[in-house]
Amino acid sequence: MTRDNAAIARTLNEALPYLRRYDDATVVIKLGGHAMGSDEGMASFARDVVLMQTVGINPVIVHGGGPMINGMLARLGVESRFVNGKRVTDAETVSVVEMVLSGQVNKRIVQALNAAGGRAVGLSGKDADLMVCEPDDPELGFVGRPVRMNADFLQDLGRAEMIPVIAPIGTGEKGETFNVNGDTAAGAVAGAMKADRLLLLTDVAGVKGADGEVVTELTAPQVRQMTVDGTIAGGMIPKTQTALDALEDGTRAVVILDGRVPNAVLLELFTSHGAGSLIRLG
Repeated sequence: MTRDNAAIARTLNEALPYLRRYDDATVVIKLGGHAMGSDEGMASFARDVVLMQTVGINPVIVHGGGPMINGMLARLGVESRFVNGKRVTDAETVSVVEMVLSGQVNKRIVQALNAAGGRAVGLSGKDADLMVCEPDDPELGFVGRPVRMNADFLQDLGRAEMIPVIAPIGTGEKGETFNVNGDTAAGAVAGAMKADRLLLLTDVAGVKGADGEVVTELTAPQVRQMTVDGTIAGGMIPKTQTALDALEDGTRAVVILDGRVPNAVLLELFTSHGAGSLIRLG
């Protein structure tokens, strides 16, 4: 056996218990940040997802697209305004958001997955009433909060060996179109599907403790306490709140990890050390 083959064999032997652990598991991945902005990062991510499916995992992708939305709104001369980190979305803005997310961004991810050998299908929360929403806050306009999910539809796609790629656009009871925060949408999908894992890909290494080091494992009570004492602050708060909501709805565990790290998803699922901060209910 050559040295390279021996190294591959060791890697496979290490991964084998983890492959078995996730057999037929549902893993919801929120895609954003570096992997979306780089063709190389997108191709690498797509290969990882297809590999996950090959070894028996049912992957579901939910994506954002804030920078792409900002770019299109700027080109159209539409001013963006944010309240508590959420985009104020009037009727003009929501049509642009839907065009960018359901069209440009969603189809780019679908194409990458298909090019990697997968069978991906692009969706938004409007398809099959996948994500029915109510207004999140009157001040935000057409920003939605998911109140009803069609998890059966996603399960059917998984049984057909399709990879759902979901744009965070919701539908209202009266036919409205809602812009939904990508993390919020991913958490709602994971909770509705009782996912084994929700992986939130970000541009940071994970949740950091008071010493500035990444905390590799956390419980929900610890997250709440770290938020109260200010250790968890700023943009990490909505991500950890998404994690807590998903756990309460039935997701087994949530991981906040750095999507800039090559093969971050595979490292988290198939190695003993993982990658990022794993959060459980308790």
